[in-house]
This record gives sequence, C-alpha cells and structure tokens, in this order.
Amino acid sequence: MSDLLSLADIEAARALLTGVVKTTPLEHSAPLTETLGVDTWLKCEHQQRAGSYKVRGAYTRIARLSDAERACGVVAASAGNHAQGVALAAGLLGAKSTVFMPQNAPLPKVAATKAYGAAIEYAGTTVDDALRAAYTFAEQTGAVLIHPFDHPDVIAGQGTVGLEILDQCPDAGTIVTAVGGGGLISGVAVAAKALRPDIRIIGVQATGAAAYPPSLAAGAPVTLTSLATIADGIAVMRPGNLTFAHVNDLVDDIVTVTDEDLSAALLAMLERHKMVVEPAGGAAVAALLTGKIDLRAPVVAILSGGNIDPMLLMRVIEHGLASAGRFLRLSVQTGDQPGELARLLAQIAEHRANIVDVLHSRHNPRLSFGQVEVQLAVETRGPDHSATLIGALRNLGYAVTLLSGTP
Repeated sequence: MSDLLSLADIEAARALLTGVVKTTPLEHSAPLTETLGVDTWLKCEHQQRAGSYKVRGAYTRIARLSDAERACGVVAASAGNHAQGVALAAGLLGAKSTVFMPQNAPLPKVAATKAYGAAIEYAGTTVDDALRAAYTFAEQTGAVLIHPFDHPDVIAGQGTVGLEILDQCPDAGTIVTAVGGGGLISGVAVAAKALRPDIRIIGVQATGAAAYPPSLAAGAPVTLTSLATIADGIAVMRPGNLTFAHVNDLVDDIVTVTDEDLSAALLAMLERHKMVVEPAGGAAVAALLTGKIDLRAPVVAILSGGNIDPMLLMRVIEHGLASAGRFLRLSVQTGDQPGELARLLAQIAEHRANIVDVLHSRHNPRLSFGQVEVQLAVETRGPDHSATLIGALRNLGYAVTLLSGTP
C-alpha cells in the first residue's frame, strides 16, 4: 500500500533521535532460552527515557512541527506512557504540553507526567475517552494533537526500535511485541521486514482489550464495546486506520494473553531476570510462555515499558504466585475451642507452608454454633505442595474452601 511507511522513513527518524533517546540493551535470556528451547533475547525498552519506547515517536512528531505549531503547544491523550513521552519530548523542544488522561490513570504515571512539565486534564475512563477530549481541546485552542499511535511520524519514531534490534541481533528470526493501537509493531514491522523479509513479526494483545483479531477478520478497524485488563498500556478500543494498514500488510500473527498470563510473566521477570516491567511491557514474554507462537530462532521479545504502579505490582505478584500454584487464600472452619487456632497453624507449619496473614472470625451468621472461620493466605512451593496441604487439612476434618489460587 502506498500509505505504508518505508525503511527510509524509519532511518530518518533514527537520525533525528540521535543523542535524544537511549539505544536500549538487548539482553540474552537464559531462563526463556531454556524454557522455550530456542535462543531468546529481551529488548529492554523499559529502560528507555521516561520508562518506555513512547518518547521515540513523541519526539519525532513534535520535532517535525513548525516553530509556529510548537508555539501553540501540543496536546495528547494517554493512560501514562505516551503522556510521559510527550511531556518529556515537548520539554526538550520548548513546547507547552497538555495531556488528557483517564480518571483511573495510575497515580505514578500521572505524577511522572506532571514532573516532566505537562498540564494534566482528566476525561472519561479509557484512553479513547481521553483522546476525544484531546481532539476537542486541539480544536478549541489550536494546540497540535500528538496521537499516541496513528501518525506517520509517531510510527517512524517507534520503528527505530526495530532498527536497533537488527543492529544488535542481525539474524533475529522472530520479534514479539505488545500491541495496543499498533504504533510500535507497525514501525518495527516496516524496519524489520525491509531489512529481513523472512523475519516473523508477532503482536500480543490482552484478551480483554483485543481489538486487532476482530478487526483483521473484518478487514477494517473494529471498535470494542468494553475493556478489561490489568495492562493499561495496551488497553485501546480501536486500532488506528494507518496502524491497521501496517499490521494487516506486514504482521504475521496477533495472539492474545490473559491477565493470569501477564501476571505470571511479570513474576518471571522479577524472579528470573531481576527486571521490573509493567503488564503491557511483559506481554511479549507472557505470549512466549503460553507456547502460542510458532517461533523462528533467534527470538526477540520487546519489553515495551516499566512504568508500573507499586500497588498494582503488589497485586500482580500475588496474582502471579496464585496462578503458579504458589499462593493460596483459604477459608477453614474449625471448632470454637481454646487451642484450635494454634493447632491449625501448627498443621500448616508441619507441611512447611508459609503463612502470610490470618483472619480469625467468630461472628459470622453463616457459621454453625460452636464454629469459627479462619481465612489464611499461604505461600507454598507449587501446585503439588498446595494440593498436599489442602488434602492433609481435609483429612484432619477441617472444612477447607479455596478462595483463590491453584491447588
């Protein structure tokens, strides 16, 4: 298609970004290589300035505005990463920036965006709501809208990630990346397919925010009716027209992952790689761990962002441990007798499980007279250990209900 970007567009963006963005590391992953059976590398865009690849596209777009356009300021809509990229880029280029964010945007991303110098406005509960408000603001004030993904300059900037990957791993056989609106995968696909036509480009969407599969099936962008995912960085209801054209023409496959998959991937990144990424940032790793992708080695997974709310990180870790069968929440009914709680806890300790917290309740109308309920959070060594523990407690006569986790 004539609307598609070319390799020259991506190379021009790289020249513009020289000295502005980092050339992020490409780290070999021994754990993933062992698990998958193919040589696997991690492109560490979570270590980029402002914590994600987004500054590449934002800077490219704002730098190419005229002096008069920059004097009118810029406006953007984002749940956080594009917001920070625009705020940082605008500050570097001397432009005033306003960012519309969903009302439920993660507080650390809001604070970071403010710290980079942007004025924050809130609109709706999704990026799409915020984007509509940003369009209105641009019409009313003359500020230039910096779209999060559907603009040639933005796609060109994001595509520089693809050039770096092939500089660092010239024989890469598969590149896997998270997909929201499609700016990153579009740019990476342009660069990679131009240099290596045989390379496989795989996109990953969250199951609760997967607009590309129905769009590709329909042959045109389709708007979702709802979003439900922990991966706010890729929670987009509709592909862009330009990004859809690139994905449709250049991308080999789009797969989906659940929030459980994302949680497990983040846990793996913390435990095995000592890296902190946000749910969207770990989507490529989540897809690799599900085994859904036909891999051509070497494999490169893009870690697209690391801007995670610490409170969300705590919940994701627990969720990941539960998905892996290493964290249980149990309700245990026992007799209301002195020493019963100590006896229960001793049984759990005897099975070498670690008790995280305990809630002892005697006043619950659901309980029979003379019974108490003990809610427990317990760490185990894995599914077999969890099943053994629950079985042992039931054999001792306890009424055990699994509230969360995998026995």
